[in-house]
Amino acid sequence: MTSFDSSPTLTAWRALLAVAVVFVMLATTGWTAVRHQHASGPRETALASWARDRIAGHALPDADAPAYRLAHFFATLTTGQQVALTDRYPLVVGNMNGAPVTLRYRANRKALLRAKAEELRRTRDAGLSPDGRGQALRRVERFRSLLAGDRQILSFDPAGRGRAAEVFGDLDRAERVSVVVPGVDTNLLTLERTGHKQNAAPVGMAQSLYGAERSTRPGARTAVIAWADYTAPAGIGMDAALGRLAAVGAGRLNALVAALPGTSAVSLFCHSYGSVLCGLAARELPSRVSDIAVAGSPGMRADSVGALHTRARVWAMRDGDDWIKDVPNMAVGGLGHGADPVDPGFGARIVSAAGAIGHSGYFEPGTRSLSNFAAIGVGAYDAVSCAGADPACHRRTSGAPILGHA
Repeated sequence: MTSFDSSPTLTAWRALLAVAVVFVMLATTGWTAVRHQHASGPRETALASWARDRIAGHALPDADAPAYRLAHFFATLTTGQQVALTDRYPLVVGNMNGAPVTLRYRANRKALLRAKAEELRRTRDAGLSPDGRGQALRRVERFRSLLAGDRQILSFDPAGRGRAAEVFGDLDRAERVSVVVPGVDTNLLTLERTGHKQNAAPVGMAQSLYGAERSTRPGARTAVIAWADYTAPAGIGMDAALGRLAAVGAGRLNALVAALPGTSAVSLFCHSYGSVLCGLAARELPSRVSDIAVAGSPGMRADSVGALHTRARVWAMRDGDDWIKDVPNMAVGGLGHGADPVDPGFGARIVSAAGAIGHSGYFEPGTRSLSNFAAIGVGAYDAVSCAGADPACHRRTSGAPILGHA
C-alpha cells in the first residue's frame, strides 16, 4: 500500500499511527524540540552596527536588500573599500547574498578566527561546566579544521548550534553548480566527520559529489556547495515531523540560489529532511534550477511532482535498507511530509540507489546512487541508471527541461 491508496480504513490506520508517533516523540524528546534553535549572537550585533555605519559619506545598504542591489553596491566600491568593509564586518559580508564570493571567503576566514579565539577563551572560564568546556573544545577543533588550507567558506554563523556552507570548485567560473542540502542534526559540530562516517556529513557529501562529477565529465567546470546554512531539526523529534524549520530554510535556499554568480545551471541534491526543505522551496526556485534530486526522503510536502510547481526535473531514489521507508507517508494537521517521492504515482524520475547502504550511504564512492547524482549534476542524463520501477527515467518528459539542457 502507498499513500495514494484511497481506502478509508487505511487512512484511519495511518492517522492513528501518526498520533502514536507524536506521543512517542513527546515521550522521548518533549516539546523542547520545537523551540527556536538559532540564538542571537555576534552577527546580530554586527548587523546593528552595519545599519548605523557609512562609507565615503553614504549610508550602507540594508543587509537584507535583494542580492542584485547588494552586488551593485559592492561594484561601486574600490577594492580598498571592499576589503575595509569585509574586515570590519566579517559576519555581515560573509553571509551576504550579492557580495562577491571572494570577499565572502575572506570575511568568513576572519569570522572563524574570531570565533575560535572566543571559544578558546571560554575553555579557560572557571565558571564553565565540564559539558560546556567540552562543547567549547569541540567547536575550537571545528573552527581550526575550517581554517585549514584554502577552504572556501561561503557562509558562517557561530550563534546557537551554528550554520555554514562550503564551496568546492570555482563558483565564479562554474557552468554547473550542485547544492547539497542535508537533513536532521546538521550543525557546525556535525558539518564534517572522519572515518567511515565521512560521506554521511554535509562536507563529505559535497566533496564526494564534486569528485564524482569531475570523473563523470572531466572537462566540465563544476562547483559543489555543502549547504548547512539553515537551522535543521535536532534529532528525530517533533521538528523533524513538522515543516516549520524546512519552510524557513526554503527561503534561505532560494535566496542563495538567486544570488549565485553567473548563469550556471543549478542542481539540488536533497537528503532526508533536506528533501522536505527542497519541496517547500520548489515553487519559488529561480529558473536556473534544472534538477531537484532527493534521496531517503520522508516526503516533499506535496502530493505529486505537479504540486511542486517547478519546471525542474525531479529525481528520487531510496535504498532498500533505508529505514525511512517505514515512516508513514502522510500529512495530518501539519504532521508528516506527504506522499512518497519514489512511489511511481508521485511522478518523479526514479533512479537506482544500488550500493547505498542504509539511510546515510547515498554519497559513498562506488555506489550507483553517487554516480547517478554526478550524472545529474553535470547534465549527463543518458548516463543515469534508472530504477526498476522507472526503466526510462531519463527519457520521460515530466519536469520540463530548462536552460537548453536536454
